[in-house]
Amino acid sequence: MKKPFELRVKPIKNGTVIDHITANRSLNVLNILGLPDGRSKVTVAMNMDSSQLGSKDIVKIENRELKPSEVDQIALIAPRATINIVRDYKIVEKAKVRLMDEVRGILRCPNPNCITNSDEGVENRFYVISEEPVLLRCYYCERLIEADEIESQF
Repeated sequence: MKKPFELRVKPIKNGTVIDHITANRSLNVLNILGLPDGRSKVTVAMNMDSSQLGSKDIVKIENRELKPSEVDQIALIAPRATINIVRDYKIVEKAKVRLMDEVRGILRCPNPNCITNSDEGVENRFYVISEEPVLLRCYYCERLIEADEIESQF
């Protein structure tokens, strides 16, 4: 017997829906976006059933569209996320996040001896070694940074 359709989360008129967030990482997404901020209406659904992921989180933000830099950060902790732009209750733009080949200026290197952690003013720079699970290598000291270390920075 097929389950009846059940709407669990109210649709938004205008804003952004971030879907397919890795389960239990929506709070990190909120931190990246500086939410809650006392002004934005935000809906968070955690551990929802997903045919693709098994379990997923969803974040809906009313009256706000994300900046490319915010999407780049979300890709680091939720590499399968999709960004849906909603206008007048309709999805007008849908895109999957994409982890760039190189990540600059977002994370800090966990190696205390790395030049980026000195007073030299060198911008952090990482090469993407693996997208899932996310694994980065520091351009300067070659230290590997894994998903849990990345997540702890948000």
